[in-house]
Amino acid sequence: MAGRNRGEVEAEIKETLGLVPHFFSRVPDDLLEHEWAIFKKLELGETLIPNKYKELIGVGLHSETKCHYCTLFHTEAAKLFGATDEEIQEAVHYAKTSLGWSAYINGIREDYDDFAKELEQIKEYIQSTAG
Repeated sequence: MAGRNRGEVEAEIKETLGLVPHFFSRVPDDLLEHEWAIFKKLELGETLIPNKYKELIGVGLHSETKCHYCTLFHTEAAKLFGATDEEIQEAVHYAKTSLGWSAYINGIREDYDDFAKELEQIKEYIQSTAG
């Protein structure tokens, strides 16, 4: 490990989470400090995206990747950071809808440049009509 030994890093994990989850206990010694720092910063820390919104993104994302571990983690973290059941449902429905449009637009091979031009026109129109 670069800076701290495994025991020191695991002590910090336990102080933060109340225990050292098994998935961290299996991270190789030389990677643990780095992996914990990233997890702590992005999953637990305040970043440009508020935690509740990051976790709702995670719920939607992992409803598609179908990772039961990640879906459970992000659902519970979203609740921990104040998301309601209704917001969690909306995140999943948004992911479903967005993925459906992605499949359709890619499947019909919509011309990308035309799509980008139309999107710009829509954006300009909505901005011009916003009160």
